Amino acid sequence: MKTKINPQNFTKTVGAYSQGLKVDIGDKAMIFVSGQLAMDSDGNPVAPNDISVQTRYIFENIKLILGEAGAALEDVVKVQIFLTDMTKFPQVSAVRNEYLEGIKPVSTLVEISRTVKDGCDVEIEVIAIAMN
Repeated sequence: MKTKINPQNFTKTVGAYSQGLKVDIGDKAMIFVSGQLAMDSDGNPVAPNDISVQTRYIFENIKLILGEAGAALEDVVKVQIFLTDMTKFPQVSAVRNEYLEGIKPVSTLVEISRTVKDGCDVEIEVIAIAMN
C-alpha cells in the first residue's frame, strides 16, 4: 500500500509528484521524501543567500513530512543533498550534523548548477524506514 504525503501549508506541488510517499512493507514502512527546497507556502525562496537558514528550514520541513508518515529523523537511512556552491559545504554540513549527528545515515552531497527555484541554493531528499 502507498500513501501520498502532502502537508498543508507547504508549497503546492507542480506536476505529478508528492512531497512524500509512505510504502508499507510488512510491519515496517519506507518513507521517501521528495527533494525539499527552502520555499514558503507561496513558493517564495526563504532566506536567499543564507545557506544555513535554508538548510535548517528544509530539515524542519523534512521532519514534518516524516511526522505525517508516523516517522522521525531517527528513522532516516539515506540523505541526498544537492548544493549549488560547494564552497558553502561547511555551513550545510554544520546544520546537517545538528539534525543527524546521532543518526549517521548514509549520505551523498553533490554540487549542481542550479535548483528549480532561483534563490534556493540547497535541495535535500531522504529515505526513512519506520515501524508501521
